[in-house]
Parts: sequence; structure tokens; C-alpha cells
Amino acid sequence: MGTIYKRSGDIYWVQYYRNGQKYRESTGSTKKADALRLLKLREGDVARGKKPEIYYDKIGFAELAHDYVLDYKVNAKKTLAKAERVVRLHLLPFFGNCPASKITTTRVKQYISHRMDQGAAHGTINRELAALKRAFNLASRSTPPKVNGTPYVPLLAERNVRQGFFEHDEFLALRETLPPYLKGMVTFAYKTGWRVGEITGLTWSQVDLNRAVVRLEAGTTKNDEGRTIFLDRELVEVFKEQFRNRQLGCPYVFHRNGNPIKDFRVVWRRACREAGIEGKLFHDLRRTAVRNMVRAGVPERVAMAVSGHKTRSIFDRYDIVNLRDLEQAALSVARYLGDVPGTPADPPGTKKAHNMMLTQKERASREG
Repeated sequence: MGTIYKRSGDIYWVQYYRNGQKYRESTGSTKKADALRLLKLREGDVARGKKPEIYYDKIGFAELAHDYVLDYKVNAKKTLAKAERVVRLHLLPFFGNCPASKITTTRVKQYISHRMDQGAAHGTINRELAALKRAFNLASRSTPPKVNGTPYVPLLAERNVRQGFFEHDEFLALRETLPPYLKGMVTFAYKTGWRVGEITGLTWSQVDLNRAVVRLEAGTTKNDEGRTIFLDRELVEVFKEQFRNRQLGCPYVFHRNGNPIKDFRVVWRRACREAGIEGKLFHDLRRTAVRNMVRAGVPERVAMAVSGHKTRSIFDRYDIVNLRDLEQAALSVARYLGDVPGTPADPPGTKKAHNMMLTQKERASREG
């Protein structure tokens, strides 16, 4: 049986037991009725086998964030660095001193507003919210649970999906302006659609120049699936040139003076500016490679095997059209409807359209 009492001053406290363990909790109120109401609530939780809410109030968000990062470490996830960065730069500064039980949907929306004021894109905020939600899910599944339920985490509509790609003349102009150590690398990306990390991490142990084959071992890719591609003539020459310029002690196919290629964004932006195609991303080469393979008649299953796309939905996002595609579509429809000189005025297949394409002699013969 629980009791109420005044511990200091006029503030009421409640005392109750669960499994023989004593719990004390301040009501924060000077009214006896509020204390009785809280005591009944806590005794009801105990009767239903629930832990007292005060237990969860002692667990701060910092502990949940630590467990979230730890989960990435023990599972050797490739995005560990990103997870640590999201927690360190955004989630902890906002939620760090807050008890996990006090993080409500309203508090989450305040975080969203805070990040939007900082200029973060919807997609970026959604990735951070996914980390927040994951931290709560892990806490709820721990033994014993560290949270008594998880808050609803609303996501934002993402309207910033990029759809950039290169036309062939744009790619050639860009390659011409890039420094030598990046030329072969972008050519490989343009032809295969590989991710930048897969290319910069490619080593000679994965290359068989005699057979013109390059392999990625299972577990080294984003989707953990290995894949093998065959090099065309241009790429064979690229790899031969890289082999001639290899550096002692450097295992990488693409390198910068024997060192791994890491951040080249400044060089990339300058080259794009000089080529007159500002705003292009390296990832646009991946989209372009997929689109080019589809247009060349490569079966989609094979194109996915080359580029490393695992899900069909992601693959569809890269098979995009451009203004030339739309112009060609309009012209094709115009020809079909006869709006272009020299084409039938009626849709092919109709009797009238077919008769218009007959010679006068054939028409006279049929009518006679």
C-alpha cells in the first residue's frame, strides 16, 4: 500500500512498492488531491506489471544515442561514420539532456522546425529522424526495456530527389577539364555506374587485365553483394594506363600520387564550372550509366548487375528522361497523327490513312 507525504516544504511526494522495491516520486504539486491521483496511477501501473514511470525518467536520450551507435559498431555497419555524425552534430545537441520519456511527438516536431530553420533539406532531416526512431526501437527491445513506448515520429515529404545526368558531350567536356588522376576514374563511373566509394576503393587484386574483368567481393559493396563486370576497349586502355602509372606500395587502381582519392569536391566543382555544366554531381554519372545501358538495349537485369542496384524501385528512379526525350516523344506523336509534312494525316492502321499512302494507280485499280 502506498502513502503520500511532504518531504520538504509544501510539495507532496508519493511512496509505493513494486516487487518489494521502494519507489519515491515527487508530485511537483502542493495539492493533496494531485498526490492521491498520482499514487493511484502508479499503483495501477504496478498492478498491471508495468515499471514505474520514474524508472524511465532516469534514462536520458544520451544513453539511447550511445546504444544506437553501439549497435552500428557491433554489427559492423558500413554507415557507422554517418550514424556517429548524425548523433554528435544534431541529435545529442538537441535532445541530449532530455529524459527519453519526455521526448514526445511535439518535441520531435520542434526538432524538425529547428533543423529546417538551419536550412537542412527534407531528405537530410528524414535520415536524422530515422536515426531517432531507430534509437527508441532499440531501447524498447532491450532487456529490460529502457523506454515505456516510442513517440510517433512524422517524416517530411521529400521533394529534393535529384535527377541529374550527363549528355555525352557534357561528359567529354567535363573529363577534358579534370586533372589526370580523375580522368580514368570518371570514365569508369560513366561506363559502369559504380558508386564513388566502390571505385576509389578498387584495388589491383580485384582486376584481371588479361581477361578484362573487374570484381567486387561480397561484403565490400553497399548491398553486400559481389559482382563482376567485363571491360570494354576504352576501359581496358584506361586500366592499362593506370597500371603503367601505379605507385610502389599503393594497391589502388585509381589514386593521387600513390595516395587514396578522398575528397575531390573542390576540384570537381571547378571542372564543372570550366566545362559550363555547374551543379553536376559525381552521382549523376551513376544515373547516366543506368540510363545509357537501358537505351542501348541492355536487359534491365543485366544493367542492375553491372551497376549494383539491388531493388527495382531505385533502378527506376535512374531511368529518367530529359528534354530531348520529351521532344522526341512529341515529334513521334505528331508524325503518328499526321501533323508533320510527309506523314499520314490519320493514325496508321485506319482505312483512310492506308488509302492515302497508296499510289494513284493502286487506288484507281482498287476503286475500279
